[in-house]
Amino acid sequence: MLEHLWNGWRAAYVQKWEETAGTAPPPGGGSVFTRILASGLTDEEANIVKRGTTCFVILNAFPYASGHLLVLPYREVADLEDLTAEETAELWSLVTDAVRVVKGVYAPQALNVGINLGPAAGGSISQHLHVHVVPRWVGDSNFMTAVANTRTLPEPLVDSASKLRKGFASL
Repeated sequence: MLEHLWNGWRAAYVQKWEETAGTAPPPGGGSVFTRILASGLTDEEANIVKRGTTCFVILNAFPYASGHLLVLPYREVADLEDLTAEETAELWSLVTDAVRVVKGVYAPQALNVGINLGPAAGGSISQHLHVHVVPRWVGDSNFMTAVANTRTLPEPLVDSASKLRKGFASL
């Protein structure tokens, strides 16, 4: 089981979302992403770094690395083949932009870009398709992950979001 190293700066974000999530869910319930969109939070509060017409980019609240982004449609859809042509085009355009921005902001040595379709594939929020864009460095899976099953993150989410918003704005 993966353990987590206490990062006190994350408590405010988690508590804010728990308070917001306690409000009435959107009609039909919805994924955490649908609830975030319906919450009334500002993009800054929700760590949304880019909005398009049919899709948006949000910072992962529990990232594998600083700058870990999720690109997804506004519409809650589980499968790639259920996206409209417009959603498909914008999704992949935003994924490409996210790769450019992450490379420009973080200068990683590599990136992971991927989708988990369905719970058996590891999709923890499988009802709402999302593409991960994760910066990677040699050695980023250090002894903490290998020995203690713990990840460390050097940067508060709010700082990551600010840097990434500026990166998208400069495209």
